Amino acid sequence: MAEQKEHDRAVSDFIWNVVEIHAQLEEIHKSWAQMLGITEPQWLILLAIEELDEGRGVPGVAVADKLRVHPAFVTTQTKKLEAMSFLNRVTSPDDARFLQISLTQKARVQITNLSTKRQALNSEIFGELDPDSFHYLNKRLASIAKNSRLAAQKLIIGAV
Repeated sequence: MAEQKEHDRAVSDFIWNVVEIHAQLEEIHKSWAQMLGITEPQWLILLAIEELDEGRGVPGVAVADKLRVHPAFVTTQTKKLEAMSFLNRVTSPDDARFLQISLTQKARVQITNLSTKRQALNSEIFGELDPDSFHYLNKRLASIAKNSRLAAQKLIIGAV
């Protein structure tokens, strides 16, 4: 019984730590976005495209999957970012029904201009973790993320 209570306390502490980290990272992303004159979701879209693009652009659905949002939201926001000259949206050479989205030179320069500040902030946040610690932590977090997706699906269909 005491062991279960200790486990429950540890789970609760973990969840509240994740809530706190999420809130703080959201504030940080809002600040980066404000520096570029865009919204936080638009900033995250730029970061997702930067990470996913391997030189041919990125399908909007891949960005939506990365951010765990609906593809229609990505479409709406990428149109706005294109109007602000942060993105290029071109028809996919493989399938005309899809667009390939890439960062413009303007976006790349602005993101690069923030890179020193971002690296300094990341050092402040993550400085105590070495690569091995990150590997271990990311492996565990990926497992928790997978399990939480499965648990959420079970909850939605009433299997829990």
